[in-house]
Amino acid sequence: MLITLLTDFGSQDGYVAAMKGVVLARAPGARLVDVSHEVAPQDVMAAAFVLRQAWPHFPPGTVHLVVVDPGVGTERRAVAARFGDHLVVGPDNGLFPLAFAPSIVGDVASAQPDEAVVLDDPKMWRTAEPSRTFHGRDLFAPAAAALASGAPLADLGSPLDALRPMHWLQPQADAHGIQGWVLHLDRFGNAITNIPRALVEAHADGRAVKGYVGSTILRGIQPTYGAVAEGDPLLLYGSDGLLEVGVRGGSAASLLSLRQGMRLQLVFS
Repeated sequence: MLITLLTDFGSQDGYVAAMKGVVLARAPGARLVDVSHEVAPQDVMAAAFVLRQAWPHFPPGTVHLVVVDPGVGTERRAVAARFGDHLVVGPDNGLFPLAFAPSIVGDVASAQPDEAVVLDDPKMWRTAEPSRTFHGRDLFAPAAAALASGAPLADLGSPLDALRPMHWLQPQADAHGIQGWVLHLDRFGNAITNIPRALVEAHADGRAVKGYVGSTILRGIQPTYGAVAEGDPLLLYGSDGLLEVGVRGGSAASLLSLRQGMRLQLVFS
């Protein structure tokens, strides 16, 4: 009975605690794991990236409760779904197809669940009149508790054929280089791009690599942070196999004025 939580609520207010209270009132034996509550407000793609980093390392049957919901109170659907052995609960805003995509790069850059439902059964809600601004507490938390307690998806609402799709921005590669973009800035200020190691190795073919991001030139791809001097920027592959821009002992985002969506140009020589 394991439930992960991922939101953009932060830790200043009682929103996360309210959701946990609803879950524990309905599923007292649930184990709750906080993935993060520091996603930038309303940043659906950042939340998808963070969930993608985390969910493969949880056991089958885990329920992932995700509330990054700029469309709360609108016509967007509240959903629960199953991707393989994992269950998800949250808004239908493209986040889950992104997080469970088989790859960030390639023709299949989005995934669809094996089973999905709309959370439209009032018996499963916390209250007959859910708040228009807090579906995390009134719709999603009760659904996650029910799934963690063994309820089938079909008990939560009406079946859905598919969730709203969303796609990762794709890098562009040719014989001369690769153009990619920054997908995510982590807490250390590392800029994680959408360029995977396999794509670089396939197109570089052993040639030297030079990177251009903003006004900075980065020569070569380093094996570790220790390969450059303290305070120097560098290119290296992160733990997900994606190319990153980092700074030894510092923040690339701050030092190089990087932001999500910024272009990284690789040139082979």
